[in-house]
Amino acid sequence: MQGLMMEMPLLISSILQHAARHHGDTEVVSRRIEGDIHRYTYLDCERRARRLADALTKSGVAMGDRVATLAWNGYRHMELYYAVGGMGAVIHTINPRLHPEQIAWIVNHAGDRHLAFDITFLPIVEAIAPLCPGVESWIAMIDPDRQPVSDKIGSLVNFERLLKSGSPDWVWPEFDERSAVGLCYTSGTTGNPKGALYSHRSSVLHAFGAALPDAMGASARDVILPVVPMFHVNAWGLPYVAPLVGAKLVFPGAQLDGASIYELFETEKVTYSAGVPTVWLGLLAHVKQKGARFSTLERTVIGGSACPPAMIRTFRDDYGVDVIHAWGMTEMSPLGTLARLQNRHLDLPPEQQQKILEKQGHVIFGVDMKIVNDEGEALAWDGSSLGDLLVRGPWVVREYFKGEGGDPLRYDAQGRGWFPTGDVATIDPQGYMQITDRSKDVIKSGGEWISSIDLENLAIAHPAVANAAVIGVPHPKWDERPLLIVVKRAGVELTRDELLKFYEGKVAKWWLPDDVQFVDSIPLGATGKILKTRLREQFADYRLPGL
Repeated sequence: MQGLMMEMPLLISSILQHAARHHGDTEVVSRRIEGDIHRYTYLDCERRARRLADALTKSGVAMGDRVATLAWNGYRHMELYYAVGGMGAVIHTINPRLHPEQIAWIVNHAGDRHLAFDITFLPIVEAIAPLCPGVESWIAMIDPDRQPVSDKIGSLVNFERLLKSGSPDWVWPEFDERSAVGLCYTSGTTGNPKGALYSHRSSVLHAFGAALPDAMGASARDVILPVVPMFHVNAWGLPYVAPLVGAKLVFPGAQLDGASIYELFETEKVTYSAGVPTVWLGLLAHVKQKGARFSTLERTVIGGSACPPAMIRTFRDDYGVDVIHAWGMTEMSPLGTLARLQNRHLDLPPEQQQKILEKQGHVIFGVDMKIVNDEGEALAWDGSSLGDLLVRGPWVVREYFKGEGGDPLRYDAQGRGWFPTGDVATIDPQGYMQITDRSKDVIKSGGEWISSIDLENLAIAHPAVANAAVIGVPHPKWDERPLLIVVKRAGVELTRDELLKFYEGKVAKWWLPDDVQFVDSIPLGATGKILKTRLREQFADYRLPGL
């Protein structure tokens, strides 16, 4: 016997329709490439998205076709999210921080038919256009009077002119909710990137899950500024979450420096933001230098890489801002866990609450996880057993686009597939997960594991350290030993011995780094993560003292 409920597919177009109908006068604010601040409403956004969808349909875009973007966070990018996905095509967001040759490879692998771009990225488009014969048009997201001219690009179209060719009477279609809606490629730090192909069903469920009170906890009372780029796993779902709940959206555009972000926080009365740790380092440095305060900011989600505990404490103790430590990955749409306190934690001393908030957190409904040993056997949730982290759920990939890499899943005795995250983690008895390292980054010393993340977090807590990374280097007796690589803050002095002494009493003696190397900068990947592969290459000939 089946239930007797209406059949209404879960489509992302329904999110924007809901926002236009029930939160129609709520603002969407964007700092534009043109330099000004653009304001309109969800009602305006939905109308323009429909016209754009009709225009794309008239240009030959069909169900399943891929339309790519190279763009910052802004209202035109959001219109593409909904127009392309809502018509049944696939929005393919590309990270512009990748190398042009890698971007061209991704465009060709995805089979993109059109590519829309902010003119900031005109040099990239000019570089890749000859390498991407399958792209039929290159759409400049700019006012018509500022449309660029280039003899290196075959078919250069203006976004606004294209949009105006569509009908305002176009109606959102209904189709199978399992149809593809978004394509996002992994960062490809080892080998070629692989595509995660999201469905309407998975994207809508992810938005519902992300909006839950003990997840991101967004509501119509919020003003949300996603610093995390819309080309980085759909800005962690916030362009879907905000209209779902009716929250005001503020897009920062290309200006992601501390001063520019702080200005938008204050002028637009932002209550809620999200981004990677490297962005917040710049923001905190700005407010400290200016002696400024946050007048409305209440909380921020920090993910993408482990958030240093010192940063969590600075936001909370110095500025009264709660940090929601989050973890996920491209293959998870991306949300997996968030560190929020439960009722049982409210009476704990602040130090114990802090330890909970430093973890990657607790799953929300829609995600399951476990840790396993090398034989695939499930390990205890005791907070100390280290194992490979596996996940499953309705917004977790079952395979990559075009079958790249074969079947990625690991199967249990019941035949259920689990996705191996590549992380080493512990899970405590209350279900809070903590990443101790990437499986490829954990330091194996004398048969035991040392967490590079823990050592990095301690280093960053030192007032003279701007950034830090830890890698394992060969040792004839212990297999590997930790090497600490540090960027000092400007204008301060710090010695190797002073920094190593800072570790004393905070970690086991055998965890202490064997040496410290000071550098001018630490290489970061396209999503702000430390490129440890690059560091290993940089220090390939390094030898520990005394060897």
